[in-house]
Amino acid sequence: MRFAVVFTPGDPPRTGRIHVHHPAGEALTEHFAGVGEDDELRLAIPGDGRPVAETVPVRTLGVGDAVRRLVALRDTDELDPTAAFWSAVAVTALHLTARGRILPGVSPQGYDAWRAGPFDVADVRRIRALAAAMPAAARAVPLDPTARRLVLPDPEELIRAFLDAVADTLPRTPAAPWLTGDPRFTAAEPQRAEELRGWAGQVSAGVDTGLRMALRVEIRGDLDSTVPTAVVRLRSLADPTLVSDAATLWAGDEHGLGDRATVEAMLAVRRAAALWQPLQRLLDEAAPIELELLDEDLVDLLGGAEARLAAAGIDIEWPPQLSRALAARVLVSSPPEQPADPAAFFRSAAPMPLRWQLTLAGVPLTDEQTDLVAGARPIVRLRDGWVLAPPALAGKAAERQLSPCPAYDALAATLAASTEVAGERVEVVADGWLGALCDLLGDPDGGPEPLTPPAGLAGRLRDYQLRGLRWLERMASLGFGGCLADDMGLGKTVTVVALHLRRQLDRRTAGATLVVCPASVLGTWEREIHKFAPGTSVRRFHGTARSLAELTDGIVLTSYGTMRLDADTLANQCWGLVVADEAQYVKNRLSGTAKALRMIPARARVALTGTPVENDLTDLWAILDWTTPGLLGAAGQFRTSWARPIEVDRDSATVARLSRLVRPFLLRRRKSDPGIAPELPPKTVTDHLVPLTAEQTALYEKVVGEVLADIRASGAGIARRGLVLKLLVELKQVCNHPAHYLKEPRGPLRGRSEKLQLLDDLLDTILAEGGGALVFTQYVRMARLLARHLAERGVPAQLLHGGTPVPQREDLVRRFQAGEVPVFLLSLKAAGAGLTLTRADHVIHYDRWWNPAVEEQATDRAHRIGQTRPVQVHRLIAQGTLEERIAALLESKRALADAVLTGGETALTELSDAELLRLVRLGGEE
Repeated sequence: MRFAVVFTPGDPPRTGRIHVHHPAGEALTEHFAGVGEDDELRLAIPGDGRPVAETVPVRTLGVGDAVRRLVALRDTDELDPTAAFWSAVAVTALHLTARGRILPGVSPQGYDAWRAGPFDVADVRRIRALAAAMPAAARAVPLDPTARRLVLPDPEELIRAFLDAVADTLPRTPAAPWLTGDPRFTAAEPQRAEELRGWAGQVSAGVDTGLRMALRVEIRGDLDSTVPTAVVRLRSLADPTLVSDAATLWAGDEHGLGDRATVEAMLAVRRAAALWQPLQRLLDEAAPIELELLDEDLVDLLGGAEARLAAAGIDIEWPPQLSRALAARVLVSSPPEQPADPAAFFRSAAPMPLRWQLTLAGVPLTDEQTDLVAGARPIVRLRDGWVLAPPALAGKAAERQLSPCPAYDALAATLAASTEVAGERVEVVADGWLGALCDLLGDPDGGPEPLTPPAGLAGRLRDYQLRGLRWLERMASLGFGGCLADDMGLGKTVTVVALHLRRQLDRRTAGATLVVCPASVLGTWEREIHKFAPGTSVRRFHGTARSLAELTDGIVLTSYGTMRLDADTLANQCWGLVVADEAQYVKNRLSGTAKALRMIPARARVALTGTPVENDLTDLWAILDWTTPGLLGAAGQFRTSWARPIEVDRDSATVARLSRLVRPFLLRRRKSDPGIAPELPPKTVTDHLVPLTAEQTALYEKVVGEVLADIRASGAGIARRGLVLKLLVELKQVCNHPAHYLKEPRGPLRGRSEKLQLLDDLLDTILAEGGGALVFTQYVRMARLLARHLAERGVPAQLLHGGTPVPQREDLVRRFQAGEVPVFLLSLKAAGAGLTLTRADHVIHYDRWWNPAVEEQATDRAHRIGQTRPVQVHRLIAQGTLEERIAALLESKRALADAVLTGGETALTELSDAELLRLVRLGGEE
């Protein structure tokens, strides 16, 4: 992007303009199409000697349009130095405005004008640093283009004019009258406001003109016999880098604060004294220079007055010999004996005692040292130094005991490293065996010597699988259970098989293992167990002849559906280990499947899933409340304390706390993590944008018009949500194929959908190269249409959906893996997890799912250990439709998805009518 940028100020500031030109004089269209106006400008162009004025073509933009584009350039490489410079100034202007550093006023020519200010020291230093770095070409608009010697604007003045231009542009909203009392400050066009000049001066008085007081605390002797002294200092508001001791001012020495400095100094002291009563003593002196701080003054200052003064811009500088490193945290006290079953202890123990523990620089104080803090003095001698002891900390030192806390809440607070006491968030630690337990839980790779694979395991565990086995065994031995949330294809099955074998070595943990999984992967589990643990007995508790008779050990496999039907039978068996594979199947805690799973007793529970958060955070709660009941509290409490602050308020601090809390109970590894699967071939994802056909366009507009009208007429509540879901589903069906939306079981398919044509083109290429393809759609009806279409074309393909019987599913998987059928059509829900289909080197998502984690899990049917070829992922997206906007939305949220994955279609039901229209409208239509 080799284009240059200059700025010309205006009066009022918002009428200033940004001019973009090519250094070689070429026309600009590519980066500024549709914005600004073509113009000409006299610029100082470098010549052989001094610069010469030359008229060049420019694209002129208003401040609002320019700022957005300049800020967007900040991460762009190979910018012209002038563009990079004004981009940095634009970012500074936005930061100042966001911090509320703007003031109303009147421009020199008498117009309403917002301006940037007041500035603090850091702001001024930033402005001056920018001025020092300004390239000459960035201010190449000469003050007088006709003069023989061209003079360029002063860098700092030009930057301040730009900051004022941004400050005068952005606040022009209906809220402005509440700030100024005058509606003129909302208008984009300049408004005459000469009569407001006096008012504007009063607004600025004491805000960004005159002086502001500051205090420097000094220690002039031994604190055992002397008191600290607060030295009065004065800072210029016009230039906050100018500061002087009051003694210099009253002595008449050179101070640089202006001719009215003594008058402004007294006003500054009076303003400060109105905020903190002890400063009133300064007003009794003709020359207020310093103030002795008595103990009661220090108590008041540390008890809240310092914060009030700081809010008014009155800073206090403390001497280095006074430490401010005293802090308080909550200490959870462990019972003297470590329980044999920690998880059972936390479920049934009495509330655990809590107390305040004071620390200095992170090191706990002894009881004797804490007693010193509890005394009356605000400055305490501790560890050969003097320490400031605010009243709040002194109070905690005096009254150390807190109300007891439920045992699991105490564990959760310790793991999250914080809790809330009387509205204040404070650090939490634990002593004794509880502290050691939390340290152990917090380090998944820590603990005893590296684990060795069990002797009965046929095959070698990779290093990360061995670490996963050690983590699972530790969590199971503590009674907590855990969720192994590795990416699909990283070998969760073999890790669990190894865990079963390890537990058989100890009579206290030996016993039968129950694996509950989707019916489609029963065969996969059976094959993996025979492969990796050939001496282990395996039986299926599935089908009509299912039985648990004479069961003593081995592994039992059942489906979620069978478990729900035979929950009583399974609950009567004593299981050493229960494993829930694809645990997202029981994310709804109120479902019969989830209730049945909770009925089955086990000494340890393990959940396996690649998507621990599929729709929202309650999915995570449901899984961990099964593996480790009580850890996250009741569902309602979890929503209030965790889900709402994260999903609604986007509170990053709450995200960090929840991550610390759940990390010990959930092991998450990705294929892209260093050292996890270096042998895995690369995966390339391509989005294919295809237009709608004329038939699809007509149907799309018809659905939008009809259903949106129904939505507008429906009011709020369940009826509206249902209509929104109907709108979204029908539009996605139209995007797939007219026959899908019209529910046509027969009739022509070719020529009616560009998606279908692109699918044909992709498959022709894939099959010509001898490849294999998985084609996913979330709709079984669409999958059947695709199967009919491919059959008519003579393309060998097979279809798997939720109604396919288990034996037939296993045969379909075998045939595809053997290369007998090159194209596998799959419904996303039925086949998006649990299958190994490494014969495929292409994955085609015919339509987009609302959650990228579900799509990635489906892709992992092919991109998993055992795959030897690069995998190409193709996502088909109808251009200009809600599919394209949803795709953009998913990409923008992907960075947050590891911490929070918010809802899919149901989240969109809460959009307003206007937001819905923007989401579903075709192309650029308004």
